[in-house]
Amino acid sequence: MLNREHRWGRTEEQEPEPRLYPQTVGSGLWLRDGRKWEMEMPEEPADSGHSLPPVYIYSPEYVSICDSLVKIPKRASMVHSLIEAYALHKQMRIVKPKVASMEDMATFHTDAYLQHLQKVSQEGDEDHPDSIEYGLGYDCPATEGIFDYAAAVGGATITAAQCLIDGKCKIAINWSGGWHHAKKDEASGFCYLNDAVLGILRLRRKFDRILYVDLDLHHGDGTGDMSDVGLGKGRYYSVNVPIQDGIQDEKYYHICESVLKEVYQAFNPKAVVLQLGADTIAGDPMCSFNMTPVGIGKCLKYVLEWQLATLILGGGGYNLANTARCWTYLTGVILGKTLSSEIPDHEVPVDGSKAQMVAPRGAVSATVPVTSLVTPCPGGRFVLLRFACSGLGCRLSPVSVNVPGLDLLLRRSLS
Repeated sequence: MLNREHRWGRTEEQEPEPRLYPQTVGSGLWLRDGRKWEMEMPEEPADSGHSLPPVYIYSPEYVSICDSLVKIPKRASMVHSLIEAYALHKQMRIVKPKVASMEDMATFHTDAYLQHLQKVSQEGDEDHPDSIEYGLGYDCPATEGIFDYAAAVGGATITAAQCLIDGKCKIAINWSGGWHHAKKDEASGFCYLNDAVLGILRLRRKFDRILYVDLDLHHGDGTGDMSDVGLGKGRYYSVNVPIQDGIQDEKYYHICESVLKEVYQAFNPKAVVLQLGADTIAGDPMCSFNMTPVGIGKCLKYVLEWQLATLILGGGGYNLANTARCWTYLTGVILGKTLSSEIPDHEVPVDGSKAQMVAPRGAVSATVPVTSLVTPCPGGRFVLLRFACSGLGCRLSPVSVNVPGLDLLLRRSLS
């Protein structure tokens, strides 16, 4: 798996000034790379079947600290402002997140890593000699206050998980979470704290069979190796599906539905953690998949039809405006609402000023060449579906579950 520096394909000094707000031209958008996205109305989303309103993790302080992440500046504000512009927040229960304690974070991460992260965060020491050992550098700079950011994100996901445990909702959302690359003792891929793991471990206090579904562009190597299928009685508790670059909505959904159907029937989960990174969307700087929010929304609706306790997290998404569009659209899917094609007027702070944010018009269809799914090959992109019945192999025993025939299913899906 290439590291993030290689995937970006340029050094920080070579990074062009991003144009966060594509210009509206007729019924489409012209992106900074010259591609045009045609707009169309979203299909009618299915109702999730949950009677309790979803919990939406939010506070001005939380958004502010998430805005400070140097790789995605102001993204949290852009996402929330668009959700607010469509008045979707009024249909959810807003819960202020708590900050994760050192004890909370140590349920997965090592004490040595957390202490080092806290030290360099307080001192703003980006050149500490031990930082490389802990993955702090180009992808994950040790900027001042980064420990507070990590604790805030971890606490937000734990808060969302606790709401599910307490029965306050059946769906809890933390769009600023989903940082699945961080390992026990190492930052990685813009991720300082693996809040997805922390959320799963908190859910384990009530639910004994938790299904983790990761639909981000990149394999969540902080939750498990991409070649991992489990050992002994836990064989097949982890399923990794290779996806070729250029895949579009229809084939992606077919693979997702085929695998998840088999997984659900065999595993019978009691709760779901769903990571919905928006770097799969066409136009993302990662330039790999050719998805639209509607395709991801179909996968989301399929999971919601199970009507289980569901923790929804964000993740990747580096075209910031498109990420805001995607997660706003998905919030509408969760609420069973079709978003109007008329963009609500609203503003979002960018670099201390005000700039109008172009909102989602539902589906987008990218007119760029695509390739078909091919046989798995080294270095391919992966979608991760991981069972987490007894934790993630960190401090707990492996899962006792067998999924017979799943290897045959995957071969059929990839043929």
